[in-house]
Amino acid sequence: MTLQMPSTTPQIWRNRFARLGSDFSTPQPVRPLNAPYWVSRNAALTRELGLDASWLASQEALETFAGNRVLPGTEPLASVYSGHQFGQWAGQLGDGRTTLLGELQTPQGGMELQLKGAGLTPYSRGGDGRAVLRSSIREYLCSEAMHGLGIPTTRALCITGSDDRVRREEIETAAVVARTSPSFIRFGHFEHFSHSNQHAQLTTLADFVIEQHYPACRDAAQPYAALLQAVSERTAELMAAWQAVGFCHGVMNTDNMSILGLTIDYGPFQFLDTFDPGHICNHSDNQGRYAYNKQPNVAYWNLFCLGQALLPLIDNQEHALAALESYKRVFPKALENRLRAKLGLADDAAQNDDKALIETTLKLLAAQQIDHTIFWRRLCDFSTPAGHESVRDLFLDRAAFEAWASPYAARLAQQDLRASTALMRRSNPKFVLRNHLGEQAIRAAGVQDYSEVETLLHVLQTPFDEHEEIDGHQALADFPPDWAAGIEISCSS
Repeated sequence: MTLQMPSTTPQIWRNRFARLGSDFSTPQPVRPLNAPYWVSRNAALTRELGLDASWLASQEALETFAGNRVLPGTEPLASVYSGHQFGQWAGQLGDGRTTLLGELQTPQGGMELQLKGAGLTPYSRGGDGRAVLRSSIREYLCSEAMHGLGIPTTRALCITGSDDRVRREEIETAAVVARTSPSFIRFGHFEHFSHSNQHAQLTTLADFVIEQHYPACRDAAQPYAALLQAVSERTAELMAAWQAVGFCHGVMNTDNMSILGLTIDYGPFQFLDTFDPGHICNHSDNQGRYAYNKQPNVAYWNLFCLGQALLPLIDNQEHALAALESYKRVFPKALENRLRAKLGLADDAAQNDDKALIETTLKLLAAQQIDHTIFWRRLCDFSTPAGHESVRDLFLDRAAFEAWASPYAARLAQQDLRASTALMRRSNPKFVLRNHLGEQAIRAAGVQDYSEVETLLHVLQTPFDEHEEIDGHQALADFPPDWAAGIEISCSS
């Protein structure tokens, strides 16, 4: 049942995080943008949140999401956390450019609403607290793309823009993205209180997270170890989803890891073009710490940091280590299941040599530098002569392809081909947010043409559909142009 809110100011607000007290956050006035305007509004998420679209189109909503108006009942704040950045302890961090307005009650439960780019906070660490239009569009589109792919993520409700100037590598215009999540609590929140020996606050935070988000842990013999295990398992599932779809986060610091196992903080992300396991998408990552093939191990390292932070609450180290071991059990199985689905192999007909087939497939893609998304999408029609040919056309080394294709075809023939094709079409998207697509939308938005943002939003929210109703839709699913290889994204992106 959809909650229909009035076409006036939403009134159903609370801020449970604010109730934790002043050790956890600082009241934060929102910083206004000059002469704000709409860049994009997410109609699908508006409906899911139970908001009235007519209110979201109003001047009041524009001023609210630009930071120019405070809605009655909201309690804007910035939270404090710490963390490890690029493997090194960074000390106190915090919400340097985000302001949590409060929590909206929706048909799906409580959803926190943040403004990213809303100006200086006590945790801005010398920054200006602003976001630029470029990075706001990237986060807006990618968070919705991930949701469309079925990957746990924060969501994005809208973008407001302004002609206010912001200095990055060059002068850019400011923007604010309104994003939602059941919680924005990170591993770094726990690290902050553990590192400063504030064990009472650490307990308060852990109890809050268990009560609100992991109630099944309450009655465990070791509730905090149970929490660590639950987070480890959610993170393992998330990493499997990333790896299967070819997503590179780019900056997996512990302060960018969600306690709910969500994808959070879209900065220098990228979906793979060619399948290169060692690909580094973040040009600030000089050592390649966050390369695509290192993401699963980095996630475990980050979970180990979370485990260390929770040790004061766990009876002994063995319980914490046992909780962390669940990651090693869940991740490989979750990834194997996803890759089997991408190959069209049903779970109820698994064979012992399926794992070898998966490994052979990935090695072939890497050796031949095959486009990741296009290969998997074309594979959906592999059982037809035309489909087989379209996959073969991706390979320069036809002998290597046939050596792989023959045993794969034999394995696929053991399946219900109609069911296998349907499984692959649910598992292999036609559309992902490639860097060049985002760049084209950003360039058009720079002259206040937001049509490409809207087209991409629509397509990425349903990425498994063909979308033949859109003019030029095939270009959105085609190979990247040569100039795409020159796009550089960094921590300032």
